Order: sequence, then C-alpha cells, then structure tokens
Amino acid sequence: MRRRTFIASTLAAATLPQLAMAETAAYDPTPQEVRIKRQYQPGQLLILPRSHYLYFVTAPGKAIRYGVGVGKAGLEFTGTATIALKKEWPTWRPTDEMIERDPKAYKRFIGNTEAQPGGPGNPLGARALYLFQNGKDTYFRIHGTTQPNSIGRSVSNGCIRMMNEHVKDLYERVPVGTVVTVL
Repeated sequence: MRRRTFIASTLAAATLPQLAMAETAAYDPTPQEVRIKRQYQPGQLLILPRSHYLYFVTAPGKAIRYGVGVGKAGLEFTGTATIALKKEWPTWRPTDEMIERDPKAYKRFIGNTEAQPGGPGNPLGARALYLFQNGKDTYFRIHGTTQPNSIGRSVSNGCIRMMNEHVKDLYERVPVGTVVTVL
C-alpha cells in the first residue's frame, strides 16, 4: 500500500463515525421565531408545503414559523391568495369534488346542503382563514384540525392544517386582506 492511499484511507475512516452520527434536524411544529429571506413583506404568509411549514413574516428577515399539514399529491394549492374571511369555530361541508372522490366517507352529505356545525368535532377545528383569488373563493383554507397527527404530513384534501392552538394564535395576528403565498 502506498503512503498516499494509506493516509486517504485513514482520513476517510476517521470521518466516517462523524458522518454516521450527523443528524438532520427533526421536524418541529412548535411556533418559533426564525430568519427568512428579506424579500417577503411583514404581514405576509408564506407556506412551503414540502417542508410542512407556514411562515408569518413579522419584520424584514424575521418570521414566526408554524408546522402545518398540507394537501395530498395532486390536491395541493399553489400560488397567491388573499384572506378574505376569518371564522371562529366555522361550519364545514366537503366540496363536491371531495364527495365525488370519496362518496363512502362523505355519504351523509350526498343529495343535500347539510353542513357540520362548528365545534371541537368539526374537521376545520377552532379557526379558519378563507383563501380567495380575484374575489372568488378558492375553497382552500388555513384551519385547525381534529387530527393533530396530520401536522407535518401531506394528507389533506388541499387545505393547510394547523394545530388548534397554533391557528388561534395566527388568527389573532393576521387581518382580512393578508396575502398568502404557497410555493
């Protein structure tokens, strides 16, 4: 074995344990203040579905980051919208598309206009922020959830889910008219 090969092999072996011990940061849905690119305006919401985080920009280069659940592949919302309506303990009814995709799950809503009243058992949870584009409802929402284990996952019918405590906090921070960008 040549000296050069021996040294390279020794250095590679010495760094292997460090690489094996290196950990990626675990997903943490807890709201926390983080740094963000300065291009985003204070008051704006930015959602990065692939990382399962929503950012509320508080100042240039600063944001509060919340963990979220997002839409399944093919059902996700992307683009820019505006919060046109906010509701506490909103009523809920699946969209026609949801009923069509899974009639068994939503059979009680077929052939009627019934809506589930707001409350702790409602899928929209404690608060809902309604996303509109060009004055029209997109039927996508940022809302609480009765399924906290869905946070950090891509499992919804397209809406952005948050823990109820977190959506209550966000609800108090953002006014109607807030711009939401989903990348």
